[in-house]
Amino acid sequence: MNKELITQNIKVPNNTEILKKYFSQCFDKNGYFNLDKFKNEISENESNFAKESYSMDWLGKSYARLLATDSATTLLKENTEFNNKKENINSENILIKGDNLEVLKHLVNAYYEKIKMIYIDPPYNTGNDGFVYQDDRKFSYNELQQLAGISEEKAKRILYFTQSKSNSHSAWLTFMYPRLYIAKQLLKEDGVIFISIDDNEVAQLKLLMDEIFGEDNFVALAPRKTGAGSAATRSESELRKLNDYVFIYQKSKLKFKPKLMGKKKFPFTDKYGDYYLGQFQASGSDATRLSRPKMYYPIYILTDGTITSKEQERYKKIIFPNKVNGEDGRWLWSPKKLEQDNHIIHYKKGKLHRKIYYDSSKNNNIYQVEKAWFDQFRNASGTKSFNTLFEPQKKIFSHPKPVELIMHLFNLIDNDNDNEIFILDFFAGSGTTGDAVMQLNAEDGGNRKFILVQIPEKIDPKKNRISYNFVKKLKEKELKTKNLKLKTKNSQIETDITIFEITKERLIRASKKINTELEIEIDKINGKLNLKTETEIKKLKALRTKNLQLKTNNYFKIFETMPIWEDYDFEADELEEDLKLFDESKLTKEDLNALLITWKTYDGIPLTQNLQKINLCENINSNSQIETNNSLKTNNLPLTTNNYQSYYANSKLYLMNKGFTTENLKNLLEKIDADRQFNPTSIIAFGYHFESKNLREISENIKSYANKKSIDIDFIIRY
Repeated sequence: MNKELITQNIKVPNNTEILKKYFSQCFDKNGYFNLDKFKNEISENESNFAKESYSMDWLGKSYARLLATDSATTLLKENTEFNNKKENINSENILIKGDNLEVLKHLVNAYYEKIKMIYIDPPYNTGNDGFVYQDDRKFSYNELQQLAGISEEKAKRILYFTQSKSNSHSAWLTFMYPRLYIAKQLLKEDGVIFISIDDNEVAQLKLLMDEIFGEDNFVALAPRKTGAGSAATRSESELRKLNDYVFIYQKSKLKFKPKLMGKKKFPFTDKYGDYYLGQFQASGSDATRLSRPKMYYPIYILTDGTITSKEQERYKKIIFPNKVNGEDGRWLWSPKKLEQDNHIIHYKKGKLHRKIYYDSSKNNNIYQVEKAWFDQFRNASGTKSFNTLFEPQKKIFSHPKPVELIMHLFNLIDNDNDNEIFILDFFAGSGTTGDAVMQLNAEDGGNRKFILVQIPEKIDPKKNRISYNFVKKLKEKELKTKNLKLKTKNSQIETDITIFEITKERLIRASKKINTELEIEIDKINGKLNLKTETEIKKLKALRTKNLQLKTNNYFKIFETMPIWEDYDFEADELEEDLKLFDESKLTKEDLNALLITWKTYDGIPLTQNLQKINLCENINSNSQIETNNSLKTNNLPLTTNNYQSYYANSKLYLMNKGFTTENLKNLLEKIDADRQFNPTSIIAFGYHFESKNLREISENIKSYANKKSIDIDFIIRY
């Protein structure tokens, strides 16, 4: 019988735990890390530990590391009303309301190394974008000193800026570090993260990403032409800025493969093989004779078709390189190489090209054509896409990212070998990433799933009156649908006027728009069925089935974080008969459901995977009997009829409710023997809903019962 204090101890594995996983041999019996042994383990890499290395530091870095591995202070709950709607009940798309750091900590076990792509558009810290560091964790100077291993003076400085709503570089880095630290753990080995940023924090972000992901995993810093910028207002020396940037980092250089965007065609053939034609005159910054004078010379085309650099009497054409910016150009090859390989040169209609042959050893039949410069995804496109969904309202959300940008970024990734593709955005904003995923699936028939996280940031009615009124009307309509009186719910409406409601509404409207387009296609297919041959009808029906499936992919479920109950605390070292630590009677059905969702996610079960409800009062086989050597240690307690609902998934059985009896225990053990689909390796009980003697009874019987499947079962008590 194991006791776990999980609810207040949900955290991300720290670096020490990762080292223990992969280098357990470098820890002694007391758990201390042996650095010398570790050095020997990796000495084959010829690492020089004595050499100083370049690193980044800022006020609050130790605190940021602490936040990355500190326990979560929340639970996860679901919006059961929304999630149980017919269209949403089987969806695997997720929208989560809450602080993204808390959410990431909850997701890390269930989605560890499962995310193919992360796209985020974090606050740029421009001074005008509203970013200030806000932290509700309450550490004293002494606590922070001990936890982070820093001086009292530094602890005071850190706590000052975390509590003073700072927007300094240090505050921004402290905010970003723990989120990116956990994000890396969520990425698959061949996964990629894209981060939009502008020049206020681009330098800091590069150093931060190098530290977390490694310099070797930097792919590109791609400028994006925004198409809009503020004019110079402060001084004549100011320039108008018309771009931001997209950082691209891979999880692992060894695993990541960019998508190969197309195949080169080799349309011509001669005795040397298949080839295509490439340029023979140089281009670029050193394309003139001034840079390479020996590459400037005449080429003679002889009457028999021979190509040579040597002057001949019998020729039909002399060709010089074209001019480049007013200067004489140059060839790519020297005269010597031309004479050696003149059979590779192709002449036609006054132009020279070189033949580039297919070479299987170099695999030069495929190539990456995309450039790290995004000049076709302007801000105006993002605003237009958003306003199309929200007409006739205007300026409900400022500067939404272009849907086409997210779609393009995903198309840079090779996903041919992925059966399940998750895309994460934990700064969801208006919900552009979710919209992009749905559109991309509709275009190519993909099965991508999105996970979006958005904090319920209040909308200021003075600064954003249009947004405020729009969300207020949404909430009033929602309450009216529920037949609730508005005058008694004004406080609830005010509380719910947040950006999250815009995110949610964007996804609902985008889903409806895309599905309407799919329905039009389905109607067209139905209209063609009577006019086609049997073979064509078969193809049309397959396409119709595919479109119907795509419709079901365009829905989502909603979850949110909630604070752990203030007086929820367990400090007892032993289970005592009359120990009363927490008033569990005040827990509602929704509270227990939140606890169950939090625990199952901690145990690695995806948020959208439904738990099977199992009534332990149902006899699997009325004639089945427990053999004598497996008899229950019931202490002669009477058996009574009692329905008891438990929850099961992924070999884990959860006992959350009160009223578990000896008969329920008997039926549980019988079900393990009789039901092929029921194979729990862990039985997890909510300790507050069981008396100590019941817990001992369950533990002893599970331990002593030799089930027919020979399953080793752990009995775990959680608080």
